[in-house]
Amino acid sequence: MGLLTRREALLRAGGLAAVGLIPAANESAAASRPESAQGRDIDRALQARVGAGQIPGVVAMAANKRSVLYEGAFGLRNMAREERMSTDTIFRIASMVKLLTSVAALQLVEQGRLRLDEPAADIDPSLASAEVLVGFGANDTPQLRLAQKPITLRQLLSHTSGFSYLLWDPNLVRYLKVARHNPHLPRKPLMFEPGTRWAYGSSLDNVGKMVEIASGQDLDRYFRDHITGPLGMNDTAFSLNEQQRAREASLHVRDGHGKLLPQPSERHTSPATFSGGGGIYSTAPDYLTLLQALLNGGSLRTTRLLRPETVALMSASQIGNLQAGILKTTNPALSNDVNFFPGKRLRWGLAHMINLDPVTNGRRAGSLSWAGLFNTYYWIDPSMRIAAVIMMQILPFADDRALAAYRQFERGVYHAFKQA
Repeated sequence: MGLLTRREALLRAGGLAAVGLIPAANESAAASRPESAQGRDIDRALQARVGAGQIPGVVAMAANKRSVLYEGAFGLRNMAREERMSTDTIFRIASMVKLLTSVAALQLVEQGRLRLDEPAADIDPSLASAEVLVGFGANDTPQLRLAQKPITLRQLLSHTSGFSYLLWDPNLVRYLKVARHNPHLPRKPLMFEPGTRWAYGSSLDNVGKMVEIASGQDLDRYFRDHITGPLGMNDTAFSLNEQQRAREASLHVRDGHGKLLPQPSERHTSPATFSGGGGIYSTAPDYLTLLQALLNGGSLRTTRLLRPETVALMSASQIGNLQAGILKTTNPALSNDVNFFPGKRLRWGLAHMINLDPVTNGRRAGSLSWAGLFNTYYWIDPSMRIAAVIMMQILPFADDRALAAYRQFERGVYHAFKQA
C-alpha cells in the first residue's frame, strides 16, 4: 500500500491541483500501483506492528484540504475469523461522535437557535438547579450545594461544565457508591463549579439533547440531514444495516499478559435514544471527510457545514490557562492513564484538544485532536494543512501498542511532507 500517485489524487480531487502528495492505496491493489518511498515506509511501519502481534488490524488515512494523501489497511478486523482489514471497515468510534455533536450545536449557534453564553437550562430545563459535590461527610455522605452560576453551552462544549466521567474521576466513583442506594441524591452532580476547572466527561450528552430540543429532530436524523448526509458520510450512523455489519471490526481486549483476545460480536439493536457523547459507528474515509471540511474552514466541495469564523472559534482555546487532556483511570480494564503529550501545554476548544506546543517529528503547535474509547484517533494540523485519522478496535483505551502505531503513523506522515 502507499501514497496516491499524482494522477489518482487529481481524480479524487475532481481535477483540483494537489501539492505535496503522499501515496495511498488498498492492500489488495498495492502490487499494481506506483508508490513513493515515503508511503512504503508508512506501510512497512504499520504492517510491522500487525506482524509483531501488537495490534490486530488498523486503518490509517491522511488528507489535505482537497485530496486524500495516504490510505492503508493492514491486518485483521477479526482475529478469530481471520477477516482482513479494509479501508471501508466500520468501527465503533465512541467519543469521536463528540466532534459531530459540536458541529451540530455550532450550526444552531450560527442560526441563533442556541447561544454559547446564555444559561443552557433555557433550552434544557434539566440543567437548572445543578448541584455541586463539595466533599464527603460521615459514612461517606456526599455534601452538595447549588451551583453559584448557570451552566452554559460554551462550558459544555469545552468540558468546563462540572460534569465528569466515572472512568476518570475517583470522586464520582465514591459518590455513586452512595447515590445508587439513595434516590434523593442527583444522578449526575457537578464535580466543581462551572467554569472553574477542566474535566473530560458527559457534557456532550447534554449538548446532544440541546441540539434535539432546538432543532426538533433526534440526533441521528439531525446528523443525516445536516452533516453526514450532505458530506456523503454514508457509513456514519448510530445503527448499522446488514451490509454494514458484515464490514464491522470486532473488539479485541488485551489481557494481563498483553495478549489480544477477540470478543464476541456485539448485539445490534436499534437505539431508542441517541447520545451526543458516544455510541456511533464510522469508517476512516467517512471521518476524514468531516476533518477535511473543518480543515477547509467549514466546507468541502459544494457543502458548507460552518462559517470559517466559527471553525476558527472552535479551534481556539476556551479554557484560559487550565490544563486539559490528562486523565487518571479508575478502571484499568477500560482505560490506561491518558497523557498523549507529556510535558506539552494542552487546552480545549469548542470541540477538540489543542496542543499549544509542537510535537517532535509530528504535528505543529495549534493542532487539534481527540479520540474514541476503542483506540480510534484523529488530528487536524491547520498550519501544515493536513488532517489524519487512525482506527483500531482495542481495549483498554490509550493502549501502549496502539499509541505506538499512532505515533509511528504520525511521524511517517510528517516525514513524507518534508520529503515532498
